[in-house]
Amino acid sequence: MSKLTKKQKKIQELMENFNQPVGACEAIKKLKEVSKEIAKFNETVECHMRLGIDVKHADQQVRSTTVLPAGLGKTVRVCVIAKGNKVQEAIDAGADFAGTEDIIDKISGGWFDFDTLIATPDCMGMLGKLGRVLGPKGLMPNPKTGTVTLEVAKAVKDAKAGKVEFRADKQGMIHVPIGKIEFSEEDLVKNYATLAEAILKAKPSAAKGVYIKSAFLTTTMGPSIKLDAKNIASEVKELV
Repeated sequence: MSKLTKKQKKIQELMENFNQPVGACEAIKKLKEVSKEIAKFNETVECHMRLGIDVKHADQQVRSTTVLPAGLGKTVRVCVIAKGNKVQEAIDAGADFAGTEDIIDKISGGWFDFDTLIATPDCMGMLGKLGRVLGPKGLMPNPKTGTVTLEVAKAVKDAKAGKVEFRADKQGMIHVPIGKIEFSEEDLVKNYATLAEAILKAKPSAAKGVYIKSAFLTTTMGPSIKLDAKNIASEVKELV
């Protein structure tokens, strides 16, 4: 059996008597305590949930977005592909880049200096040829995530404010960042509650039985703390 590193021993020490499922507030408090001892950078706090859905069925897909009230603690670079006055509307709303053919040509040439790509419906035809490069990077605009829209200004502001997308993978798992460890406990709790509420609302009507089977909060370098999954719905009602 390999020896534990100093960091692993410290985590083990800090997590002693903390092996039962807990509420989100308690989990976040403990993650901040552990991070202060082991991390030398501003870690990302993440939420992971396993859902009771069968993703093989189209009517049990879970994919949506929500805007985290305290943001994500990073600058989001927004690019908009639009025509006419929508280009100026995007710029006025705070878009970092906006245009039509010029932007498409840059992306075709391998330019990806943005985090979110928004497009108006009348430009989607031109984006078709870029599906192979945008799709794998998770950058292809989609109506389901609000990135194909005529409400360009709102889409830009939401993206800048901390809009996150959540989507169940092939195993029915959702993985979403909810902020930085240096956020206050209150802000992290608000972000978590907002995300959890959105996931609960996104439950497919075809999904039967237990919806949230397990849930964890963790940080980039820290331990995973198991949440009390069966009490998430009632906890969220109190926190939101």
